[in-house]
Amino acid sequence: MDMKLEVVVVPVSDVDRAKDFYTGLGWRLDADIPTGEDFRVVQVTPPGSAASVIFGTSVTEQAPGSARGLQLIVDDIEAAHDELKRGGGSPSEVFHDAGGVFHHAGTDARLPGPAPERVSYGSFVSFSDPDGNGWILQEITTRLPGRLDPSTTAFSSADDLASALRRAAAAHGEHEARTGAEDPDWPDWYARYMVSEQAGTEPPT
Repeated sequence: MDMKLEVVVVPVSDVDRAKDFYTGLGWRLDADIPTGEDFRVVQVTPPGSAASVIFGTSVTEQAPGSARGLQLIVDDIEAAHDELKRGGGSPSEVFHDAGGVFHHAGTDARLPGPAPERVSYGSFVSFSDPDGNGWILQEITTRLPGRLDPSTTAFSSADDLASALRRAAAAHGEHEARTGAEDPDWPDWYARYMVSEQAGTEPPT
């Protein structure tokens, strides 16, 4: 049976302030449902995300601002940083972790700038909402093997698809330089590259 992560609950102290913050980042407002003075549910969804975020009144017993390590995936960490900044998210500078695998808790072991050679999974940006709930953006451009089913390749938005096409175009340019010939079947090559990139399988050469 499929079990899909659908909703993450974030504890906030001021619902309207949180709503303004998250929608100001460009997150889609899905619902704002008060059923009385003591219960209100607000749902927002980050661009391109299959999972949503809920906050409100009497929806969690967690202390406001206590959520940490909420993770968002992007395919261009520097562009994501700039977009957050324009939206009022006050992001950190781009960083990578000294351990090279994931990021440490808090701000320990942060090294400035993206990961060496911009390796996938290695570059991060952090930001917090007005209550202090902590979010991390992680740049992933090529998935590790076995992480996605190659038979169900999908793109969550036009921007996501456009970024994948740009990466395929750059890789195909290197392919043509290696072969020394123009490739008339470039659409097939693009398709194989984009599927392999998502699924973490061997790309075309």
